[in-house]
Amino acid sequence: MAAHNKLPGTGLEDVGVPGQTFLRDALTSCTDPLKAIEEFQLENGILLPSLRPMLPLLDLHGVRRLDFHTSVLEELRDKLISHINVLGGKDGKGNEKKLKELLAKSFPVVKVKALRPVIMGILKNIPHIDDKYLKVLVRDRDLYNDTDTEVKRQIWQDNQSLFGDEVSPLLSQYIREKENVLFDHESFANIFFTSSPKLRRGSPVVTKLKHMVGTSIKLYDMVLQFLRTLFLRTKNIHYCTLRAELLMTLHDAEVQEIISVDPCHKFTWCLDACIREKNVDLKRSRELQGFLDGVKKGTEQILGDLSMTLCDPFAVNFLATSAIKILHHLINTEGLPRDNTILILLLRMLALGLGSWNIINTQEFKEPKLDSQVVTKYMPALMSLMVDDQVRALHNKLPPDERESAITTIEHSGPPPDACEAYMRESPVCSILAMYYTLHAAKLKDRGALLRILSILGSCNNNLAYSDPFLHALVALLIQLPDEFQGEDFSTVLFDEFFFAGLSKDNVTRHLLKLLWYIHPKLPETRIHTLMKALQPGTQHNESVHKLYEALQQKLHTQAEPAQATTEMDYLDSPLMSVPMPTPSPYHM
Repeated sequence: MAAHNKLPGTGLEDVGVPGQTFLRDALTSCTDPLKAIEEFQLENGILLPSLRPMLPLLDLHGVRRLDFHTSVLEELRDKLISHINVLGGKDGKGNEKKLKELLAKSFPVVKVKALRPVIMGILKNIPHIDDKYLKVLVRDRDLYNDTDTEVKRQIWQDNQSLFGDEVSPLLSQYIREKENVLFDHESFANIFFTSSPKLRRGSPVVTKLKHMVGTSIKLYDMVLQFLRTLFLRTKNIHYCTLRAELLMTLHDAEVQEIISVDPCHKFTWCLDACIREKNVDLKRSRELQGFLDGVKKGTEQILGDLSMTLCDPFAVNFLATSAIKILHHLINTEGLPRDNTILILLLRMLALGLGSWNIINTQEFKEPKLDSQVVTKYMPALMSLMVDDQVRALHNKLPPDERESAITTIEHSGPPPDACEAYMRESPVCSILAMYYTLHAAKLKDRGALLRILSILGSCNNNLAYSDPFLHALVALLIQLPDEFQGEDFSTVLFDEFFFAGLSKDNVTRHLLKLLWYIHPKLPETRIHTLMKALQPGTQHNESVHKLYEALQQKLHTQAEPAQATTEMDYLDSPLMSVPMPTPSPYHM
C-alpha cells in the first residue's frame, strides 16, 4: 500500500496495476510473445464472466479490443465523476474525508491522460487541497493546463506571478475590445456610451475574471493591484472601468465574501444605479455625498479606489451630462450654480475622478479642492454661452428682420467670454464641462454654438479634448451634420483650429480619418487634399492608422474615377448614339 502515498511516477505501476513498463519487460524476457500478450489480456482485461463470450463476437464485427475497453473506461469514468460531484456537493466533513482518501489512492495515476479527469474531479470538490498535490500541478505544465479554475485558485493564492500570467491576456483583450469600439470606422453611431452597465459587465472578459476570482478576497485584491499598476503605468482609463465592472459583477452574483469587505462597494453600487437610471436624485446625491464626507482619518487610502471608480469614462460621461442638464435647468429657473447642492456634488466627484492618476501616483489620498471660482465665475460664463444659444434659436423662429439679425449676431455670436478659455486651461473640471457642452451643441445641430466652442476647445487642460471617448462621441455627432462641411468657416474652425492642434497624437489622426470616411463627399477638393496631406501617417504611427489611411485613399480614388468617366466618356455608350441624326424640320426653315 506504500504506493498509495507516493506522488506521480510512471503511472499505473505506482498503484500496483501492470502498465507499459510491465508489458515491455514481459515481452523482452519471454520466449513466446503471443502467449505473453494473451496472458496479459486475460489478467488485465474486464474480469466479468458475462462479458467474456462477447469478446469473440466483437472481434468478428471488427471492433478492436482497445476501442471496446476505451468505451467501457469512458462510461465508468463519467459515472465515477458524476458520483464524485454529488459527494462534493454535500456538506459535511465525512464527505470531504472520503474525497481526500480517494485522492490519496488515485493521485499517483494523474499523469495517465485517460484517468486524469477523475483526479481533477476529486480536486475540484475539495475546498482545501494539501500543498503536496498543488506543488505537483504547478511543476508540470501539462497537468496545470488541465486543472480546473476552482483548483487553480488555491494555487494562485500563493503564486501571484502565475496568477498574473493568467490575468494579463484577459486585461489586454479587455483594452483591445474597448479601443475597437472607439476606433471602429465601420459604424458612425455613438455606440461606446450607449451600452448599459449590465450589458457591459456581462462581457466574456469580466465574466471570466469573476470566475477566476471566485470568493477569494486575496485574488480580488491581486486583480485590483494589477489594475492600479497598469493604470499608473499607461494612464489608460479603461482599467478604471474594469475596476468598477468587476466589483458590480460580483455584486450581481451576490459574492458576499468580497462585496462585504470592499469599502468602495456601496458607493460604486449607488453610482451604478444613477448611471443606469440616467439621473441623480436628492436621495442618491445625499448617499454619494455621505460616502465622500465619511472618509475618516486613517482610511484615506479608499479615495484612491473611489477616484478610479469616478475616472471610469462612463462615470465621467454621466456626471458631466448631468451637470450640463442642471445648468440648463438653472438658466430656465434663474438659479445660481453655487446654490445647487447636486451640481456642487457632481463637480466634486468629477474633480476626484479626473485627479485619480495623480492621487494614486503621489499616494496623497485627499480629495482635490474644487476652486470656488469654477462655480462663481466659470459656470456663469458657460451659462452665458447657453443663453446665447437659446436667444439665437428663438430669433431664428421669428419673422426676418435685418436690423434685429445684426444685433443678435453681434450680441450672441461673438467669441466666448475670456473666463471660459482661461479656466479650461487651468481646470480639468472646466475642460470636461466645455467638452460636454460641445456635445450638447452638436446634438442640437447648433452651428453657431459649435463654431464658438470649437475655436477654444483645443485649450483644454491636459489635452482632455483629445481623449478617445470624447472624440468618438464628437465624430459620431459631426457625421450627422454633413452639410455644415460645405461652409469654409466651419471647416476652418473644426480642422485648422481644433483637430490640427492635436494631430501629434496617434488617436486624433484615427478619429479624424473616421470623420473623413463619411463626410468627404461634402468637402471641396482643396480641403480634402490639405487634410490627406496633413494626415499622411509616418513611422511613428501604428499599423491601424496606416491601414485606415490607405483604405480612405482608395475610397477617394475609386469615387473620383466614375465621376470623371461620367463627365468625359459616358455619352459615347448611350443607346441614343446609334439613332440617326434627325433631318431638319420644314417648320424651322
